[in-house]
Amino acid sequence: MPTAVPDVELEQRTTLAPRWHVILLNDDDHTYEYVIEMLVKLFAKTPERAFLHACEVDAAGRTILDTTSKERAELKVEQIHAYGKDHRLPRSKGSMSAEMEPAE
Repeated sequence: MPTAVPDVELEQRTTLAPRWHVILLNDDDHTYEYVIEMLVKLFAKTPERAFLHACEVDAAGRTILDTTSKERAELKVEQIHAYGKDHRLPRSKGSMSAEMEPAE
């Protein structure tokens, strides 16, 4: 005699991976032109949108450039840190600073 197989209900839950903000931090060692150039190249921002970010980082000290996965946020922060100095300013010694934080 075959054994009865109990009916089993499986509950599946899908959760989204946490999102992270990529944040550019202000300093006095990079020009607006540098910020715009970098954001166009690294983030595919339009020059107009990049200019708005340059204004925001200058006025507020920081600007959120992207909200994305943790892995992509880490990559973008690394790319900002590796972008290099601003050749327009002799005092510029290296790249701008950036960080990431969890998106709420």
